[in-house]
Amino acid sequence: MRLSIPAVALSVVLVLTACSAGDSGRSDAPARGDGVTQNEAGPQRPERDDLSTFALDVDTASYGYAAGRLADGRWPEPDTVRPEEFVNSFDQHYPQPRGDGFAVHVDGARLPASHEASRDTRLLRVGLQTRGEENEQRRDAALTFVIDVSGSMDAPDRLGLVQDALHYLVDQLRPTDAVAIVTFNDRARVVREMTRVSEKQALREAIDSLRAGGSTNLGDGLITGYRTARDGFRRGSSNRVILLSDGLANTGTTDADRMLRQVREEADKEIALLGVGVGSDYGDALMERLADRGDGFVVYVSERSQARDIFVRRLPATLSLRAMDAKAQVQFDTKTVESYQLIGYENRKVADDDFRDDRVDGGEIGPGHSVTALYLVRLAPEATGRVAEVRVRWLDPKTRQPSETYESVATTDLSGDFATADPRLRICYAAAFLAVALRRGEDARQVNLDDLAKIADDAATRLDERQSDDLADLIHRAARLA
Repeated sequence: MRLSIPAVALSVVLVLTACSAGDSGRSDAPARGDGVTQNEAGPQRPERDDLSTFALDVDTASYGYAAGRLADGRWPEPDTVRPEEFVNSFDQHYPQPRGDGFAVHVDGARLPASHEASRDTRLLRVGLQTRGEENEQRRDAALTFVIDVSGSMDAPDRLGLVQDALHYLVDQLRPTDAVAIVTFNDRARVVREMTRVSEKQALREAIDSLRAGGSTNLGDGLITGYRTARDGFRRGSSNRVILLSDGLANTGTTDADRMLRQVREEADKEIALLGVGVGSDYGDALMERLADRGDGFVVYVSERSQARDIFVRRLPATLSLRAMDAKAQVQFDTKTVESYQLIGYENRKVADDDFRDDRVDGGEIGPGHSVTALYLVRLAPEATGRVAEVRVRWLDPKTRQPSETYESVATTDLSGDFATADPRLRICYAAAFLAVALRRGEDARQVNLDDLAKIADDAATRLDERQSDDLADLIHRAARLA
């Protein structure tokens, strides 16, 4: 039976205004897909550095792509595996704040017996949640679709999938929303200028006219797409460029840095970028970097049900912002903590001193969405009291005024047995350490995939949710391929 990538797994992060940790905030961080396959810093000692600071991230492309590869009987490339994107692919159902901004949720447990680590090591979960929003409350949308129609897209799971999803989207958007369509192969072409959705027939004809062939001039596609979005810019609306491609640029401007500069300039003018990756041969690194710099996010899809879920149900409802330039900082207590290790987020790191520097780019987070970070925390022997303080800082999207909130973590919060912990915490653990195992690095020795599958099976049984069942199936498949 072919394993389907769970559509629901994308729900936490399908926020069109989701993630960016930009140039000034993490200019020294390695680019996505540039060979970062481990938490290279390893465990950190609080007496040397008691602060862990990162920009919020809600991408999920890494999980979707890995699931597709495993479903096809292939191991994903280690440098495409990002643990935070595995974790953030699962609904957590954290309590929502009453107002704008974030609610902070902290909990944890002892590690499972199968995890090779010190008996004093604990699992800490940091969850950040924004308030939801009804679809009727959102602003109108002006969406410019930039569609790869090169020869590599000539397949039902690529261009055919895109066309199917766009037809469904046109049926679901409001008449007052607007859509533009740009295509690119050897060169870019404006198929349809910004058009109100009330003119459905014109949009349908444009979608049906798409044909695949030629090379992939992604740079020209982006430039033309942003120009079209700028020409059709609607003040007071949510203006987005949505790039649909396998990310395999091979003609024209193929230099990522040049394209990134273009995207960054346009994002600063209130046009964010969403990347939708398709195809089993997929340029993960380029798509990820483009979305990061474009104040957007990237997701990978391989089935029509997933594409419809993105474009029809989630896209129209998630075009607002709750927080801009959001960053998290965890300060560990030197008296109770011997070491800590953040799982993933290597490319979201922010200098500790930049946490309150609002010129430094963070993450853009939409309504009703959450961000989860997992730490391994080694406590000092017989430690009691405070373990850490979790802070989150963000800017109000309308006023650009900063706000902060915080929550403390005590040793008692991390003392429970893993087997009786919140099933969603156990799903987070299983997702994160599936990613660690897929990286095949030093940390992979801490877990066994068969044991991890049992953990996921038990948690999935208790939750009775499709996305959790699919994770358990995915780990079983990875164990068989290992």
